Amino acid sequence: MNIDGALERVRVVLSRTSHPGNIGAAARAMKTMGLKHLVLVSPQSFPDPVASARAAGADDILENARVVETLAEALEGTVFAAAMTARKRELAVPMKWAREAAGELVSVAGRGDVALVFGNETVGLSNEEVTLCHMPVKIPVSEAYSSLNLGAAVQVMAYELRMAALDPGKTPGVEFEPATFEEVEGFYTHLDRAITASGFFHPSNSKRLWPRLRRLYGRIRLEKDEINILRGMLTAFEKK
Repeated sequence: MNIDGALERVRVVLSRTSHPGNIGAAARAMKTMGLKHLVLVSPQSFPDPVASARAAGADDILENARVVETLAEALEGTVFAAAMTARKRELAVPMKWAREAAGELVSVAGRGDVALVFGNETVGLSNEEVTLCHMPVKIPVSEAYSSLNLGAAVQVMAYELRMAALDPGKTPGVEFEPATFEEVEGFYTHLDRAITASGFFHPSNSKRLWPRLRRLYGRIRLEKDEINILRGMLTAFEKK
């Protein structure tokens, strides 16, 4: 896949953005690196003239931006999602650095749409939002001063994605057919129903079990065929 084909399948998702200027800055950062698809999850203000001013010529990115209510909606149809985070999450899958993560995103983009998810400027992504993604990602900023503006963070990751797409030899393709976001979430819903009905899972006193199960399957990177096998097993168990 050529560079344009790989980047065409990348969505940049901004969740609960509080300042419209950061949306414009993100759009500008995307356009400079050939990214086109911006998705906004419950932005505080959009459209907004401040966003347009900060976009500085990337108005087409803003005009074509999709606005949704939840991160789950933003991830519909994707086969892989990376969550940008500045802190370690206790029950998340292992974190990866920006450059390695960009390579994985470009690699999986050969099989379908992928997403790069950024959180609110002040609080970042919630734990629940991170669990909807396959991989937490961190930019290796200085520990002495780790504050990074949202627009700057998008620029760094957009650059890394472009560099990865320019050198596909370092990002081997994915041989299996990955499950889509909807297929994985459908499996989790089925699993929740089955283990609750069996008595194994008690939502009121097993609060740490469910995040651990999501982390377990998140590390595996479930394939489409594996989802079908697991759901077939659950259906058989339910009949008993």
